[in-house]
Amino acid sequence: MTDFIRKITPNAKDDVLAGITVSLAMIPEVVAFAFVAQISPIVALFGAFIIGIVSALFGGRPGLISGAAGAVAVIFVHMIQEGHAKGLLFDTPVENMGYFYLLAAVVLMGVIQILAGVFKLGKFVRLIPHPVMLGFVNGLAIVIFMAQLGMFKENTKDVFGQNMRKTESKELVYNVKDNTVTDLISGSTLFSINGKSITNINTGKEVFIMSDNQVFDVNTKKVVFNVQDNGFYTVKDSGVVKSVMEGNKLYIMIGLVLLTMFIIWGLPKLTKKMPEALTAILIVSLISIFGGLESINVGDFIRDGGGAGLNGFDELSSKLNLPELWSHLPFNLDTLKFIAPYAFLAASVGLIETLMTMNLVDELTDSRGDGNRECVAQGAGNMLSGIFGGTGGCGMIGQTVININAGGRGRLSGVMMAITLLTFILFADKYIEQVPIAALVGVMFMMVIETFAWSSLRIMKKIPVSDAVVLVIVSVVTVFFDLAIAVFVGVIISALSFAWENAKKIRARKRYSEDKKIKTYEIWGPLFFGSITAFNEKFDVKNDPDEIYIDFVESRVSDHSAVEAITNIVNKYEAEGKSIKLKHLSEDCKLLMYKANPKFKDVIIEDVHDPRYHLAANPEEFPKPLSEYKF
Repeated sequence: MTDFIRKITPNAKDDVLAGITVSLAMIPEVVAFAFVAQISPIVALFGAFIIGIVSALFGGRPGLISGAAGAVAVIFVHMIQEGHAKGLLFDTPVENMGYFYLLAAVVLMGVIQILAGVFKLGKFVRLIPHPVMLGFVNGLAIVIFMAQLGMFKENTKDVFGQNMRKTESKELVYNVKDNTVTDLISGSTLFSINGKSITNINTGKEVFIMSDNQVFDVNTKKVVFNVQDNGFYTVKDSGVVKSVMEGNKLYIMIGLVLLTMFIIWGLPKLTKKMPEALTAILIVSLISIFGGLESINVGDFIRDGGGAGLNGFDELSSKLNLPELWSHLPFNLDTLKFIAPYAFLAASVGLIETLMTMNLVDELTDSRGDGNRECVAQGAGNMLSGIFGGTGGCGMIGQTVININAGGRGRLSGVMMAITLLTFILFADKYIEQVPIAALVGVMFMMVIETFAWSSLRIMKKIPVSDAVVLVIVSVVTVFFDLAIAVFVGVIISALSFAWENAKKIRARKRYSEDKKIKTYEIWGPLFFGSITAFNEKFDVKNDPDEIYIDFVESRVSDHSAVEAITNIVNKYEAEGKSIKLKHLSEDCKLLMYKANPKFKDVIIEDVHDPRYHLAANPEEFPKPLSEYKF
């Protein structure tokens, strides 16, 4: 037990202080990311607590800090909006249905991440090239910046004073003519129109109200039809209608954002003992509250429909009744089809960012983490977070660097961060409602400036064209699609570019013996699927002498395509009645070829001067000497 505690807390004092420091930096960022995903700050903070403490205790990288990160949050934005719209179309409409879809998606995201760890997929992060990482970071910064621009808009109100819904027309239901509404099928008159009021022609009671080409049910106050081309159409809800702020509200918003950014920029020049982001939020909040400024705060944002989910600890406590929490979600195939794409993308992005952060910690601490164990811990944290009403998350690069620089090396630093965050949720959730939205936008703008890899702009002309293209493409795909697709596209393009460049490097130097009876092809360059066409063109089977040697001392037999190409060449020469021998192949190359075709035993020349380096296979797969294998 003593040894276990020592492993958990290599330096308890530094870990505790580092954990508290990180929690102070975590709060404004997690809250700001909550608005990116349009969920309640309490949902994001509670999720950050669960993910943070699980990954700290059981993850594969002590010192790595996890929480509700923006890379994951941006993926769920569209799903939450669509979920809200789906909920309003239920037989019994459900408010904020997107939140319950979010919980299911986070649980599924956790399952996918656990499976990734079980199947040891964490090691594949090493395949991500540096230009892809730069594009990943730049794209993330642009996405976060664009999300913040939405904070300069406010919800438009409808005839009932509630948030106006954007609706799209679907199918024609009723015809409208001469202020009367008739059924499309039967042709009978059902309603009469008097200004904005629509009454039942039989009872004389008002049943609908018409406003801005939308028809509202007077009882539910929901949009039920669109008025278009002299007819009533069924509708699809596409979210809340927003308009750009105007007048003093806009000027105050801009002023507070700039003040927040100035404090974050200038405070470290005066002192580094105070967390600049938290200090800026406190100062701007005090100015807004005591100055009586007309600024939108967190509480206003939540009450106006900006955030879905838990709105305080009292509600959080009640939601721990799991059957009641999950009673709103329909458990069917339609729900799975709806959440599965978002869950997969969030799981992919979360693991990519976490493993990238883990590699960074490895470099900073000169140690090595366990990527597969970290995948399982992240998945378990996300599963528990979703089950108990929190949002998803992953490793956070900024907070992890703060932790390492503050001396946090053990698991206790992550545990302390999570406990401090829980303390905030339990006792200070009411205070966060007083924070101006402008302060959080300012924090996010500064984070965008710090996150964007400005050095990538300076090196564009200094790096290979293919790498520059990959960097730009990954950034663009990140903005228009999502981070996971961007990374996959970047890796694929980089791999194809690498294959193309290496495919052009295959060479064959031809040399004859003095009597011209023996011809030797000295192959130079990698032999793999991309270079086999050029490799085949090097040989003149019909005109070559009767004895041929192919020397691979400067070449690499890399895959099955290469083996097949060599097999075809051997068969062609033998079909012409000529002798062909292969020499200077490494043991791994020979083993690969022997397994593919035992015929090579008679073609390959064994020599003491054969290369000893590994070329075509993983040496761990063939631990025995070549002589001990039977073919």
